[in-house]
Amino acid sequence: MTRIPAYLKKGDTVLVIATARKRSAEMIAPAVKMLGEWGLKVEIGINAFNAHHQFAGTDEDRAADLQWALDHKTAKAILVTGGGYGTLRIIDKVNFKGILKHPKWFIGYSDVTIVHNRLHRLKMASIHGTMAFQFPKHTEATLSIKKLLFGQRIKYNLVSNSLNRTGAAEAEIIGGNLSLLYAASGSVDDLKTKNKILFIEDVDEQLYHIDRMMLQLKRSGKLKDLKGLIVGGMTEMKDNAVLYGQTAEEIISDAVKEYNYPVCFNFPAGHIENNFAVYFGKKAKLVVGKNKVSLNYLY
Repeated sequence: MTRIPAYLKKGDTVLVIATARKRSAEMIAPAVKMLGEWGLKVEIGINAFNAHHQFAGTDEDRAADLQWALDHKTAKAILVTGGGYGTLRIIDKVNFKGILKHPKWFIGYSDVTIVHNRLHRLKMASIHGTMAFQFPKHTEATLSIKKLLFGQRIKYNLVSNSLNRTGAAEAEIIGGNLSLLYAASGSVDDLKTKNKILFIEDVDEQLYHIDRMMLQLKRSGKLKDLKGLIVGGMTEMKDNAVLYGQTAEEIISDAVKEYNYPVCFNFPAGHIENNFAVYFGKKAKLVVGKNKVSLNYLY
């Protein structure tokens, strides 16, 4: 059974670290302020604002801050400053035993999908949600993080998409950025998707790359035994001079057409303006109807 970290209360501490691309103190200042307004204390990793080429410091710098956060004995959550690229470079440089001894919520998306994968393998729930540098841009979505952190009930309702496949499912949600799920294939952080609801999203990818990644998931058996599929933002997709001929959503729909589980497109999460928070590793109920879709958690 997946372990659910304790929900936060006023006075608890949130750790802010950088695992990938560099971000400045000014960029995350609104997040620090907002967390304080929620009644939370904030501690920032000593290397969070370092710079090494495009990264927030060297691999060793970023790994040290991630290790510090994982091992922290009293903090209740970890929030990353931003994504980009770089977390995959350090995931094998840290030991996750500390977070098992001192459970805490890990919050982020995109590049930090690899951390969500590792936590899922260790049977620890986490939160797919907006990162620190985006707090002022994603106010409504940011408030959904607060609800999840404090254990408030949340339910998402949205209009159905023409590509949706109707049905209902109850299972844990796992997944994240499609490119990172693809990159984890065959590694220790490869996801086991059987009897799960898989969530995927991506940004700035060639359409034929989406097809290749979906085919890899299919050929490796990761799409066959799902309970359901949720597709978030497939944002700023690229195409060649000779057009591919399908949208990202149509490519995904085609990849799962032979299966019978419910499929939801255009879920409000991912590289989009309103990137709403989603629990990973916590059992949820997904209902995809002809006219509307709902997702809520079974507390």
